[in-house]
Amino acid sequence: MKFTKMHGAGNDYVYINAFEESLPADLSALAVAMSHRHFGIGADGLIVIHSSDIADARMQMFNADGSESEMCGNGIRCVAKYVYDHGICRKESLTIETGAGVLSLEVEAVEGKVERVRVDMGEPVLEAAQIPTTFDRTPVADQTLEVDGQSFQVTCVSMGNPHCVIYVQEATDDLVLGVGPKIENHPAFPARVNVEFIEVKSSAKVSQRTWERGSGETWACGTGASAVCVAGVLTGRTDRRILNHLLGGDLELYWDEETNHVFMTGPATEVYSGQWPL
Repeated sequence: MKFTKMHGAGNDYVYINAFEESLPADLSALAVAMSHRHFGIGADGLIVIHSSDIADARMQMFNADGSESEMCGNGIRCVAKYVYDHGICRKESLTIETGAGVLSLEVEAVEGKVERVRVDMGEPVLEAAQIPTTFDRTPVADQTLEVDGQSFQVTCVSMGNPHCVIYVQEATDDLVLGVGPKIENHPAFPARVNVEFIEVKSSAKVSQRTWERGSGETWACGTGASAVCVAGVLTGRTDRRILNHLLGGDLELYWDEETNHVFMTGPATEVYSGQWPL
């Protein structure tokens, strides 16, 4: 079975073109095997590109642990690049069906190859029960969360999947790798949660490290970066337009006041293709 390795700002996934490839029955097991950093290809997860009745293509996303997730902001940029570059749909304006709905994307192509993609990430979900979280106040902005005797001020946003944003002086390994997994599985988040640790550099610039639900620390998280843009406005820390520095590169975010939509712009890169023995 042919696969393609791609990444968006270092958030890497294995991609399978279901327009051409026959898929095994157990995609969760396939995701675990392909994603393994030592015994597989190595990735944050698996994304399958399907045909769609309501969009130009459909993405189905699995985390490295085999769990299925609704959406991935970096992953969907790579889906757009694959769809355009490989001739599935050669349009500069694309629609991709996801578990969080149909999203619109604008590709920036140079000499016939996509280099950057702008994604309309849609409206943020701020209703606590819909994120979902057990906090009883909406929006969940700078609310206290107790974790193993420590108190954190958290802001919760869903961008198609749930995020918990925490502002810190320094995003250390102790926080990201130690506290991150505990918050992911905290009872306050019945569907688990992605955790962003944010250093504010200015009202227009932040740095982000992410503990991603089902994958561990990832080098970038597009839905997380979008949630951070919203959280910064909700808590008065940042502007509606920010530049977000992630371990794998930069993302541009804008929460439009008129439409209430979040727009994300960033790179999409194809690394290599190969054959996976079924």
